[in-house]
Amino acid sequence: MATKIMVTVGNVELEGELLDTPCGKALSALLPLENTFSVWGDEFYFTVPLDCPLDETATTHVSIGDIGYWPPGPALAIFFGPTPMSTGSEPVPASEVNTVGRLFGDTAKLRSAKKAGSISITRR
Repeated sequence: MATKIMVTVGNVELEGELLDTPCGKALSALLPLENTFSVWGDEFYFTVPLDCPLDETATTHVSIGDIGYWPPGPALAIFFGPTPMSTGSEPVPASEVNTVGRLFGDTAKLRSAKKAGSISITRR
């Protein structure tokens, strides 16, 4: 069963879920998380204390609203629009990520929170 989450960046709050995969469950066990983040186009990413290899969900084909785990970081990435690797409007990660979750609602609101500095992910 997916874990319901709330992602807060500045004054933007979005509901989402972490998937019922080994990597998603490992991430869920770390909640709540709060960290400073970096911005890469319309992607927030930040380090997480997690060591998961690429798995069956690993891909470079992500959608707006997807949450990915990037093993080389190790980092969590939240995709809400094009990244520097994009050739269109869809995000493209720097390399493969495990798909670990998804945000619901208007993720474009995250653009207004790029200077917020910190992000939190809590259970809902």
